[in-house]
Amino acid sequence: MKRKIYIENMPLEKATALFEQRLEEADCYHIKAEEITVSNSLGRITASPVYARRSSPHYISSAMDGIAVKASSTAGATEVNPVTLKADDFFEVDTGDYIPAQFDAVIMIEEVNFINETAQIIKAAVPWQHIRSVGEDIVTYDMLIPSFTRIGPYEVASLITAGVNTLNAIKKPIVGIIPTGTELVDRGSEEMAPGLIVESNSHMLKALCEEWGAVALRHEIVIDDREQIRRAIEEMTPQADIIIVCSGSSAGREDYTASLLEEMGELIVHGLAVRPGKPAILGLIEQKPFIGVPGYPVSADLIFGLFAKPLIYKMQGLLPPPMPELECNAARKMPSPMGVDDFINVSIVKIAERYHCFPLVKGAGITTSLVKSDGVLCIKRGMEGLQAGDNCIVTLRQPLNVIDESIITIGSHDLSIDILADILQKRYGLRLISINAGSMGGIFSLRRKETHFAGLHLLDYETGGYNVSYVQKYLSGDNWLLINLVKRDQGLIIQKNNPLNISSLKDLKNPQIRYINRQNGSGTRILLDYLLEKEDIRPQEINGYNREEYTHLAVAASIKNGASDTGLGIYSSARALNLDFIPITREQYDLCILPQLFSTVNLERLYTAILSDEFKDRIMAIGGYNLDSTGQIITSNNI
Repeated sequence: MKRKIYIENMPLEKATALFEQRLEEADCYHIKAEEITVSNSLGRITASPVYARRSSPHYISSAMDGIAVKASSTAGATEVNPVTLKADDFFEVDTGDYIPAQFDAVIMIEEVNFINETAQIIKAAVPWQHIRSVGEDIVTYDMLIPSFTRIGPYEVASLITAGVNTLNAIKKPIVGIIPTGTELVDRGSEEMAPGLIVESNSHMLKALCEEWGAVALRHEIVIDDREQIRRAIEEMTPQADIIIVCSGSSAGREDYTASLLEEMGELIVHGLAVRPGKPAILGLIEQKPFIGVPGYPVSADLIFGLFAKPLIYKMQGLLPPPMPELECNAARKMPSPMGVDDFINVSIVKIAERYHCFPLVKGAGITTSLVKSDGVLCIKRGMEGLQAGDNCIVTLRQPLNVIDESIITIGSHDLSIDILADILQKRYGLRLISINAGSMGGIFSLRRKETHFAGLHLLDYETGGYNVSYVQKYLSGDNWLLINLVKRDQGLIIQKNNPLNISSLKDLKNPQIRYINRQNGSGTRILLDYLLEKEDIRPQEINGYNREEYTHLAVAASIKNGASDTGLGIYSSARALNLDFIPITREQYDLCILPQLFSTVNLERLYTAILSDEFKDRIMAIGGYNLDSTGQIITSNNI
């Protein structure tokens, strides 16, 4: 009898228990086996015990290079009273050679002195010395590998040694993945029409399946049409052990997954008290597990990991490998709604023997948060969140040794930081985490000792200089070092061929021109406000002054895609996206370093990378930079 349960906000533990109960009742965990060859067995799971077909060694063999002898014929041999064996009394052997039945010992070649056709022995042998008996390693019918054991390289070698050619392995679960959405396209192009979205979720889920030991079958994209989605499910169900439908799990006009499941199978759960991933769907179709994952990548990853991963492992007779956890210090306040389990991707860095975790940009559609994630922090239902400084437990995605070999920069964005990160990774295996928080964000991160260094380009209105007055004011009690990284051209980024004929900041007063700004506290925002004051332009006269982005590339992307007409940024960002540029000023971009937070070797690595020819060559190839002062110490505060 089918049960139809629709719960808007079911607690995660309740949904998990209900889903697992129904899967047990439907015998979804039934393990299938298949015969495979040993040569194709690496990584597979045994479905039944594997027994040796022959002994190893299967004959009496020599364990040394030397001579085979009858032990009794060497009795009494010493250095002062050697025994001489005639040719018929010994037999020369190499390691692994067969030992004829008339001999019962091997003497190492180092202890034999050959004289003409005789062998002089200076030490008596004992029976069976340096001889490997039959089955010393493996005996016929020994159990080599028990059931539900993963086969590795050593097991493959052992199986071949024991004469095993085939074995019964657990058949890899087959996961059918159906991407849906009229707006979706495969791969796409650099110049995609507005409204089109590249379908990547199914490829991510397919790769996860393969990582967990399953085979994934990806259906072609299905448009948001009820009958076409129905046919896709009908096509996939006979082939797969688990059915996954990507997107269409919410309650929009073209979200058909839940209602189709109700018609075609059993809807068990629709709606979870988790963030992200609330509209997830769990059910059965033809006694096979069915999971509807939300369309946003971060949501899809979370729901797939929570429900498909344990299912895939269980279908192989295994438990998911335990994920390592790490106690961290919350580097930021992280508010959370009390009614959900809130999963947050974080970056982690070790500073002064303490691990700090930084929340990555939130949003179920932010795919880069998955790429940059070192781990996942779960704020449990009923908690209002974390305050900066609170202890928390993070489930790791990244190995701890990678986290330990990391440094972090929080501050202003520049392409030169990305080049530094690449050089440090290539040369030293040192990871540089970069968090774009603007120059003032970098200053305050330095004050809180939560970053190794910060990129700054803060203009002093009174002196016209950069950065020095700010670090002296805000970091007066700290030990710091201010060095120049680059000087760079700042100006108005505009669309190709300047269709609006923008020529200066005064044109921003035109209400038809849509401006895109940098966030409050960024060096570029401070520079803009300074320039506007000089030009006697009020912020409220600019259409878009309050629209903000956090990086120069994001500003350029907004202009490139027609969401804005212009914004203040650096030349390299304009060039990267093939946009035009109106230069306004050259500014100084410096690094403020807290040397006490660095290990000596990592500080030296950073400085060496900055001074390297590779860094300078790659920067100059971008354009819009001056390197006359790169690496020079501007000032320092040694206390």
